[in-house]
Amino acid sequence: MQLSKSIEDYIEAIYILEQESKTVKSIQIATQLSVSKPAVHKAMDELQKKGLIEKTSYSGIELTAKGRKLAKEVYAKHMLIYNFLLQIGVSKETAEIDCCKIEHVISEETIACLKKQVHS
Repeated sequence: MQLSKSIEDYIEAIYILEQESKTVKSIQIATQLSVSKPAVHKAMDELQKKGLIEKTSYSGIELTAKGRKLAKEVYAKHMLIYNFLLQIGVSKETAEIDCCKIEHVISEETIACLKKQVHS
């Protein structure tokens, strides 16, 4: 499934927040991504239509199995790029900013090569 940068950011944020607490609320996502609650609401509707999350007004937001699988892939790519940038001497702050940009445009071929480089 081809996902937009925005959608990848949302499922990755939900995945990270789920590690901290079982129930993820819109306000947590808004804070994590520095976006408005209406923006989160709109994105959650789209994620729900794609079958990536389940949400109710009382229980919060939860990734579906399909959503969790995609979120893990996005997060793994994020961490791979982040760790590579750290290995080549980039500061933690800059590595975090840059990997968030790079992770959405990098090819699978380059990811495969980075995996070999980082894990060797």
